Amino acid sequence: MESYEQMLDEAYKKIKKPEGTGERFEIPKVEGHIEGKKTILTNFFQIASYLRRDPEHFQKFLLRELATQGQKEGDRMILNNKIPSSKINQKIEEYTKEFVLCKQCGKPDTEIVKEDRVAFLRCLACGAKHSIRSKI
Repeated sequence: MESYEQMLDEAYKKIKKPEGTGERFEIPKVEGHIEGKKTILTNFFQIASYLRRDPEHFQKFLLRELATQGQKEGDRMILNNKIPSSKINQKIEEYTKEFVLCKQCGKPDTEIVKEDRVAFLRCLACGAKHSIRSKI
């Protein structure tokens, strides 16, 4: 009969190792490619749903910050310029800091609510409420 430690070691060998840094909320990296003068983002809608934000709002922010034009086509977004993925990932991080993460507790459990003409980022975890720019 095997000892407890031997069985425990055997069980640990069979368990799949967790991937990533171990944080609960990791911003997904953009996937896509450049075709001629256009940049095609294939996982745009997956990122928007992961951040739990309206794709229209997210698209508007990216287009304004990247200073380009673009459109949604099916389940992907096409930008009318060649833009490196590192720059797009940087803008996604900026969007997350401004419109997703709570400024009080740092958790991503937030929602954007409009009261009159002012938009607020309301945290569902700690209850904090911070004003955000409503016009992007």
